[in-house]
Parts: sequence; C-alpha cells; structure tokens
Amino acid sequence: MSEERLQKVMAAAGIASRRASEEIIAAGRVRVNGQIVTEMGLKVDLSKDKVTVDGRPLRTNNRHVYIKVYKPRGMLSDIGGQTDGRPTVADLLPSGVGRVFPVGRLDLNSEGLVLLTDDGELAHRLTHPRYEHPKTYFVLIDSYPGEEALIRLRNGVELEDGRTAPAKVDVVDGPPAELILDEGYRRGTWLRIVLREGKKRQIRHMIVAVGLFLHRLVRWSIGPVTVAQLPPRESTHLAKGELAALRDMAESKRPVRSSGRPARPASTRRLPPGRP
Repeated sequence: MSEERLQKVMAAAGIASRRASEEIIAAGRVRVNGQIVTEMGLKVDLSKDKVTVDGRPLRTNNRHVYIKVYKPRGMLSDIGGQTDGRPTVADLLPSGVGRVFPVGRLDLNSEGLVLLTDDGELAHRLTHPRYEHPKTYFVLIDSYPGEEALIRLRNGVELEDGRTAPAKVDVVDGPPAELILDEGYRRGTWLRIVLREGKKRQIRHMIVAVGLFLHRLVRWSIGPVTVAQLPPRESTHLAKGELAALRDMAESKRPVRSSGRPARPASTRRLPPGRP
C-alpha cells in the first residue's frame, strides 16, 4: 500500500469525510505508531504504520456502501451528534447498513436527494467546493420572478458570507415527471437551479435576497444521480450505472481555484515508522 495523507486514509477507511477526519485529528483522537498526531498533511502507510482512532485500529475498507435517500421536510440529514429527538435519514436506511455519513447535507425544511456512504474519498471529491460538481434543485416560490431577480440569481447574489457563484436558473413548468413529490404546498412558480457551490442554506438566502418568498426546496440530483422514481422517505443502494457515472464525474474533475486554474496539491511530509 502506498503512502497517503492521514486524513485521506481515514476517509477511505470509512471513519468520516476527509474534512471531519481533519477535525478528529486536530482534537488529538488519532495516534500513529503510538504517538498522538494533531497536524495535517502527515503521510502514512497502513501496511507499515499502526494508526488508531479513539484507541481502535484503523483498517482499510475495500467494499464501500453507497445509498440514496429521499429526505422529507422535518428530518435531519446529519447522522450522529445532537438531534434533540428529531428523526434523521439514518431512520430510512436499509437494515444492516453500518456507519455511513451524508454527502452534502440538506437543511431541516428542505427535501429530496441525500447520498450516504462510507467512502470518504469520494465524499470529499463530491462536496469540496474546489471541484464544482453540479447539484440541481427545484424551488417553488410565491410568484413569477422579474427579469432583474433572475439576472441577480444567475450572476451572483451578495450574502453575509460573500457573493454567490454564478448559477443556472430557469423558470420551469414544474419538477420532472419522475420526481415523486412529497405532500405539501404546490401553488406558485417553479425554478430549476443548478449550483456548483454549497454555502449553508444558500438557495434560501438567495431567494430572500432578491425579494421572493420560498415555499419548497427539493434537491433533484447530485451530478448524474437523481431521486427519479424514489418515493419520499425511501432509500436504495445506488445501481452500478449510477455509481459508475458518479465516480466518472468525481475522478474526471480537477479541483479549481476561484480564478479557474487548477489548485496546487497541499504540501505534505512523510511520517517515518515509529515516529510522530
């Protein structure tokens, strides 16, 4: 086995996403060859280095799980942590599924596609904003938007955490026929919005910023994977064709900077066996 950055190895082993693995490392919960490691970028080889997380040995996971869920409104997309008694997408998973984590969360009052996996490397490539993978949403608003509002949504809207990236925004007759829409409000105007970034509650903030009122927000797809024909509150393992298309998209897209140029790889240093 070749050397890889510690957080990448942890993600590949299904511990957590790469970002969450970095938080686990920073919290001092990881030991390499008996020594606590808190800095990022260290390289390890599980065939030579002993890595433990919370005292448990890290092992590679060669068979990953990939599941899609139609999350309804009022359900948390997070798994683990404080839920205050509210249901989570974990309640919708098939029986026998081990530890998985969501690929791109949806807020409590949004609905639609949530992907869950224990493949941390794929999750990282799908969620990191540098890769700019498309996610498609159908948004129900109260009235037909004016041209000025559409232009602002398409070109970028100033929010508290910065200006949003350009988005594809179109007025449509309604969601695709293959979307089994959950119960709820259906009057108004539907927008189809394609984002390549994922600021927290971004679409909701964008809609409010241009003076519109949002009734419903449905995530239809992440890249090539959709919730077509998947009923609300149901889940299913990804089909081979879906997984292949998702991997092709993730592996073919190089990370880009805001300038549009490929990002340079992060600096790393090798961790000698038996030394921190």
